[in-house]
Amino acid sequence: MNKPQGPVLEVKNLTIALPSGGDRSTAVQKVSFTVGRGEIVCLVGESGSGKSVIAQSVMGLLPKSLPVLGGQILLEGEDITHAPLSRLRELRATRMSMIFQEPMTALNPVMTCGDQIDEVLAEHTKLSAEERRQKVLNIIREVLLPDPERMVASYPHQLSGGQRQRIMIAMALVLEPVLLIADEPTTALDVTTQAQILKLVLELQHKHGTGVLFITHDFGVVAELAHRVAVLRLGDLVEVGDKHDVLQRPQHAYTRMLIGAVPTLHLVERASDPSQPIVLQTKKLEKTYQDKSWFGKSRTVHAAQQVDLEIRRGQTLGIVGESGSGKSTVARCIVRLVDPTGGQVLLGQDDIAMMSASQLRPLRKRVQIVFQDPYRSLNPRRTVGEALIEGPVNYGMARSAALQKAKELLALVRMDASAMERYPHQFSGGQRQRICIARALMMDPELLIADEAVSALDVSVQAQVLQLFEEIRARLNLAMLFITHDLRVASQVCDFLAVMSKGQVVEYGPAHRVFSAPEHEYTKALFAAAPGRDFAFGA
Repeated sequence: MNKPQGPVLEVKNLTIALPSGGDRSTAVQKVSFTVGRGEIVCLVGESGSGKSVIAQSVMGLLPKSLPVLGGQILLEGEDITHAPLSRLRELRATRMSMIFQEPMTALNPVMTCGDQIDEVLAEHTKLSAEERRQKVLNIIREVLLPDPERMVASYPHQLSGGQRQRIMIAMALVLEPVLLIADEPTTALDVTTQAQILKLVLELQHKHGTGVLFITHDFGVVAELAHRVAVLRLGDLVEVGDKHDVLQRPQHAYTRMLIGAVPTLHLVERASDPSQPIVLQTKKLEKTYQDKSWFGKSRTVHAAQQVDLEIRRGQTLGIVGESGSGKSTVARCIVRLVDPTGGQVLLGQDDIAMMSASQLRPLRKRVQIVFQDPYRSLNPRRTVGEALIEGPVNYGMARSAALQKAKELLALVRMDASAMERYPHQFSGGQRQRICIARALMMDPELLIADEAVSALDVSVQAQVLQLFEEIRARLNLAMLFITHDLRVASQVCDFLAVMSKGQVVEYGPAHRVFSAPEHEYTKALFAAAPGRDFAFGA
């Protein structure tokens, strides 16, 4: 990494208001830090700490409901705190750029990727159409996208998540700005794609001497990228310093709490009782899709091939792999949200793989699933209480008994009974996920499936929810299927591990064995790609 040479961004005593009626009056309070030329500063903290508000204030993207009450934002010495929109438009892309968390929502779905990069050049330069085209192709090559001509002609939906993020990076860097702001750009990516994007950001930052403000809640990413780290808590900057000082010798109690919650990749052998009955077994499970295009051509996609899994009561089986590896397809086949093409799904002695809807209905309560996004999983128009009792009441439980059970399960997931009368939007992400866990447990399932259930949560909330899963598994003696692309998460909860690639299980065995001595090349590549894998965090 090249050494910082001087500040491209100075944030001085920045204070930004929150709308009245919130839990605090300011989004950020007297925050000061700098980003040097050629320096990467990571801004960390839990959801609601003010990280993204600071990024948006620098770019001039804050809504009017979040006014800047005090302080300064200096871009190469120019005060842009209250700059007019016309000046901000001149500065965006030319001197400061931003990469957003979700490229699919940041990119225009009805413009080709090439046209979207070209639009930046047409707006800010006087290059001819041919010169702009060459510059677009060059930046596409620089972000290591294959077949630049095809990429230029493609629409966002035709690319993978990692490719879309590279298009965003190309748009951000095509005019070589002095400041790049990256707001959680790798959160939704699997571990190998994440490693590629991080390597790319490092290489481009090094080549162009760009100052980078990198916002993340992943401390593995911080360990991989940062020169310096700034820690935000509820709008206050509680600690800032060199990466090694902050991550290995944290001074503030909040920083120590965050780092203490970072899951480790070092796993100890967990006791597992082989005499427990088998709750779930899949035998040669298959799921094949026929993908037909408008032009009559069809493509066969083998989403799951010959998948053999087994989970006993009280055990947790983890499935890990990249996006598109077939993890969620297997889970959805087991829950019968999609119909398997072949093979068996044995729930105890019952093969549910090919059962009709009427045959399946009495068995559905035996398998419950907790999804990645709890907000989309809950009906925004129904109270938490109504969401919890819906399943049991549909299966014949008296409403009064269901309400009593809901209160007991809310206590189990450490939620107050008053939550029953409130709506999903009135809770944090971690609280909503606890509600979804309680809803799944209302059915007294034999098998609980967690499909990327903690990937969108802060590291501290993630640690709490993982501990909750463990306590519930032990207390209720449940079988659990835990699907994740985060190897650190898998190491915390799994007794056994199945590694999937291209629809197939390429490695399977006790989790401690797979972690300590992976045998398949793909498994080794996954572990090698885990950010900050060799960094010694101290708390």
